[in-house]
Amino acid sequence: MFDFYRVSAAVPDIKVGDTIYNANRIIEKIDKSEKYEAQLIAFPELAVTGYTCQDLFFEESLLKKSDAAIDKIIRYSENIKQVIVVGAPVKIEGHLYNAAYVIFAGRLCGITIKTYLPNQNEFYEKRWFDSANDITVPADKYIFYKGYKIPFGNDIIYDLNGLKFAVEICEDLWAPINPGTYYSLAGAEFIINISASNEVIAKREYRRSLVLGASARGLCNYLYVSAGSSESTQDLIFSGHSMLAENGTMINENTDFIANDYLMMADIDLGKIRSDRLKNKTFKDTIAMNRAIVSNMRTVDVMGGRKIKLPDSDGKYYIINKHPFIPSSKNRRLKRCNEIFDMQVGGLVKRLKVTGCKPIVGVSGGMDSTLALLVAAKALKVMGKPATDLVAITMPAFGTTGRTYNNSLELIKGLGAEPIIIDIKEACIQHLKDLGHDLEVKDIAYENTQARERTQILMDYANMVNGLVVGTGDLSELALGWCTYNGDQMSMYGVNGSIPKTLVRWMIDSVIENNIFPECKNALKDIINTPISPELLPPDEEGNITQKTEDSVGPYELHDFFLYYMMRFNYTPSKIFLLAGRAFDGIYTREEIHKWMKLFYRRFFSQQYKRSCMPDSVKVGSVALSPRGDLRMPSDAASTIWLDEIEKLL
Repeated sequence: MFDFYRVSAAVPDIKVGDTIYNANRIIEKIDKSEKYEAQLIAFPELAVTGYTCQDLFFEESLLKKSDAAIDKIIRYSENIKQVIVVGAPVKIEGHLYNAAYVIFAGRLCGITIKTYLPNQNEFYEKRWFDSANDITVPADKYIFYKGYKIPFGNDIIYDLNGLKFAVEICEDLWAPINPGTYYSLAGAEFIINISASNEVIAKREYRRSLVLGASARGLCNYLYVSAGSSESTQDLIFSGHSMLAENGTMINENTDFIANDYLMMADIDLGKIRSDRLKNKTFKDTIAMNRAIVSNMRTVDVMGGRKIKLPDSDGKYYIINKHPFIPSSKNRRLKRCNEIFDMQVGGLVKRLKVTGCKPIVGVSGGMDSTLALLVAAKALKVMGKPATDLVAITMPAFGTTGRTYNNSLELIKGLGAEPIIIDIKEACIQHLKDLGHDLEVKDIAYENTQARERTQILMDYANMVNGLVVGTGDLSELALGWCTYNGDQMSMYGVNGSIPKTLVRWMIDSVIENNIFPECKNALKDIINTPISPELLPPDEEGNITQKTEDSVGPYELHDFFLYYMMRFNYTPSKIFLLAGRAFDGIYTREEIHKWMKLFYRRFFSQQYKRSCMPDSVKVGSVALSPRGDLRMPSDAASTIWLDEIEKLL
């Protein structure tokens, strides 16, 4: 369902050379994984015999018992609806190979042979095994097993009802060009590496980087499962390191440094992989450049024409971050925010140098204008310009509260600038009178009059002082069109244009944490705790904000969630609704999520015309809406298909 597949990595307890014991432990893990409805389970390299058998691999008794153990696992799998990938030696035509057996529902589907055999330092694999490159049987590379043909080699892609996967074995990952690269180019979306990697100081992190890199280069999911500590410790120790990576991101990993006898379960979302591959032209060009190798890959139908109903993974084990733009740990969040801040500053510095202008910021006391002001102040520092070059204008109007007004003044002064105060109430009243608009009617014209008056003042003031108007609007507002056309929608350079609303608060928090502007700390703390509001309607009798944006447009954390999965992976509303329901379970009801999702899609389509003429703004993340970059969308596109799908969700 929705491209989810459930997979598991199993590290059983083994006894080196005891194939009967090992086969029983493997079957126990298969049973456990079956109860979780996994569609695939992978075991370590040479798990049937143990990796550390050394010269015992030459013993005919061990090889025969290994074959018998494989037969036992195949027979046991007759009523098991998951693919089993297990390591064992295989002898073919006078060659002994290190192999991965791929088994499904009582049949041996194929045998993948290890290509690269380590033969340095503590490894002596070439003493016992031959490489897949040494295969000398006829070109079709088949053997007969119990009366049917079985493909073997290092050119096999397995197809499980649409899930295309392939297998590497340990050192294959360490090669400059690993087999998994070619498997990915030939269509495999999921690479499995069964391994026996010993542990030494610093190797775990290096191994981790290899898995992450392989998954990123191959635009694939990559499952790595390694032999545990029950291997022989004569000269080495094995850690049972298992990992599951998704296009450069680790989504699951065992935590014990030295581990054994466990099952790691996870769901993968191939929708992400398929979306990226659809759009990535470099990936497609690489396929074309390697056509000779890719076209020679063989695809094996794991089902073998059988009609077997597989478990339908609903993705419930897939980890969903309800704030996908925000790293979950404080250290990573601070690091990302610092990097984004530097990108914002760098973009503005370049624009100020090219134009020779001073930065002009309209300061409301809200988070967006605060972040833009901080960026402008830091840009001047980087350029070696005085803080007094910062032109900060606050323009109180009908909805301005004492809290936001005072925070604006305190912030501007704390940055070393002199606030320019221009009260726009009378100008707005006159404009509304000129329009023949009743001042008691607090409609959209009443609100937008203030937004456009502010923009006009900023633009005209820029002409007076050779200034450049720095935009304050953020990514979430652009997505929803929650901005006044030719009002706050317009500027001369928008520093927040690709920063979502849910991240803006943490951007300011990182400035506080890093003590970048210590004189502003108190004001900044109050600003990030102020309700989000355009402040275009009058405050209440106590002077508090009455117009809260999220009351009208909905929770920004939901809209940012919708935006991320729509733009980054092109998910359907149905899939996004499913993910949102899980991510925000207990926070919003299904009805609430449905309501705001419908509003999001309706506004996203209808407000494209505002984005079509948005000002320049530096891209800082994987999701951006610039018409010159990430989103080439017609302003007249109909939203019917998407809204019809949403209507059917409840």
